[in-house]
Amino acid sequence: MKKPFRIIYGFLTVIFAIYLSVPNPEFPEPPDDALQSDEPADTETPLRRGYFTDKTRDEVMDHYYDQFSRSKRILPMITYRLNYPPEESQTLIRDQTRSTFLEEIVHPFRESIFVNGFEPTENKDLIRVNGKLWRQKIIIAYYPSRTIVRIVIGLATCILGIVVIEYTKKNLDGFLLIFKNK
Repeated sequence: MKKPFRIIYGFLTVIFAIYLSVPNPEFPEPPDDALQSDEPADTETPLRRGYFTDKTRDEVMDHYYDQFSRSKRILPMITYRLNYPPEESQTLIRDQTRSTFLEEIVHPFRESIFVNGFEPTENKDLIRVNGKLWRQKIIIAYYPSRTIVRIVIGLATCILGIVVIEYTKKNLDGFLLIFKNK
């Protein structure tokens, strides 16, 4: 590799290592109007919580996206929203989870949260808790990662990147040499 490329690659690797070493955020706060569920499935782990809310899907997702991407950190976080079919909630959240939508908010190489929502469409499925009718029930599943694991994986990815670049450069030079000789 040429020296300027090595310097830039080294600088980006250091920034990446700092990004990976920033501590995980706390479990995200619920929407303002939410009532926390005390159902057994929603309280069996501290990394999964259920809430009843009158907010729409867009309002719920905007709330969690803003909270997860703008948490108090040294560096800004790269944040993506991924949409899944509702059927995946039984695998990703918990078996027998009812779902209308399922989205993941992720920081690559770091932590993510899944937001599952269920909005009833039939009268038999209406959500009534403490005498109040709620628009939907949301379940938030938080998947943090251990700092040492993500640093090891991140640095291994950087080293593998160097290997791939060198291998490609070596083979590309040979490939181009074939065409120069013809």
